Amino acid sequence: MTACIFCQPQPYVLENERAAAFFDIHPVSLGHLLIIPKQHYATIFDVPQTDKQAMADLIDRAKTYLDERYRPDGYNIGINVGAAAGQTVMHCHVHLIPRYHGDTPHPEGGIRKLLPPEK
Repeated sequence: MTACIFCQPQPYVLENERAAAFFDIHPVSLGHLLIIPKQHYATIFDVPQTDKQAMADLIDRAKTYLDERYRPDGYNIGINVGAAAGQTVMHCHVHLIPRYHGDTPHPEGGIRKLLPPEK
């Protein structure tokens, strides 16, 4: 069994006792953060309420951090659950993705249209 990459030390940008945030190594946009529980849980449905609350608190702090640092025009927040939904690291994580006017020509459809089609 391979060790979980998110359970390894990460360069945290923000953290609290039960959750942490760090930059995605494959960002969709400038400032794309991942928020994780510090304890390993495969999906959001496995995370106990105390850790979910810690993650929610960190999402709010992360938004403030990104507002001050990058001044985005909007946000996408996403959670993939299972390989069929695009989850590639089986450690619960929330994507907090800053969005900027003009970063996609037609942002309607939100996350469904976030990534360009593969060629």
